[in-house]
Amino acid sequence: MNTEQNKVAIVTGGGSGLGLAIAKKFTENGIITVIVGRDEQKLKTAKEQLGELCETIQCDLSDLPAIPKLVQDVVERFGKIDILVNNAGINLKKEFTEVTDEEFLRILHTNVCSVFAISREAVKHMKEAGSGSIINISSMAAQYGLPKVIAYSASKTAIDGMTRAMAVELSPFGIRTNAIAPGFIYSDMTATALNSDPERKAKVFSRTPMGKMGQPEDVGEAAYYLATDASKYVTGVVLPVDGGNSIGF
Repeated sequence: MNTEQNKVAIVTGGGSGLGLAIAKKFTENGIITVIVGRDEQKLKTAKEQLGELCETIQCDLSDLPAIPKLVQDVVERFGKIDILVNNAGINLKKEFTEVTDEEFLRILHTNVCSVFAISREAVKHMKEAGSGSIINISSMAAQYGLPKVIAYSASKTAIDGMTRAMAVELSPFGIRTNAIAPGFIYSDMTATALNSDPERKAKVFSRTPMGKMGQPEDVGEAAYYLATDASKYVTGVVLPVDGGNSIGF
């Protein structure tokens, strides 16, 4: 595998869902894509689908001390990191007063601390190269108030703030940092959830001007745009991919 011609990307949580859709778009366009996840079987299945430009690394990103070695391994294998997509994250749906300190911290640890740690390590190499693109995955939970996801909302709002701070600090080194805020994107899980709750389904579609759910590929296309020179003058943005949901009334 000759990495000179190919860009090299890390996609966390790349074994399924939005991460897999992003990895698919990348590999289809000649980007060597290292997908990181906890579930070895998911990673193996994803690699079979994505082909020879996909590599896998099994790692639990909540284990912060393991992150520097993960990044170093990628650099040793491929010589560089051009793109980092911070997609891995966890959620917790629970009444505000029922959320324990431990649960709140667990969400922040995975969704914020691990994003910081892997970005910090990748940036060390991007600075040397004088270029790089970091893409964080935000959420509608950072755009407006959603009930029963207090820790997740806090974590994704932190991601938006980090995106802007990183964009300003890292721009002089040729590193761009942006985020994507997906709206209601189709998956078996979201479809099942909405079909079992007609009231919520009606609410979702009534406030989404386009009147339909997005597809994982829509997020893949946005990530590809932000990862490549097509967006070379774009940094510090949080791009909603939501059919207008965040501005819908």
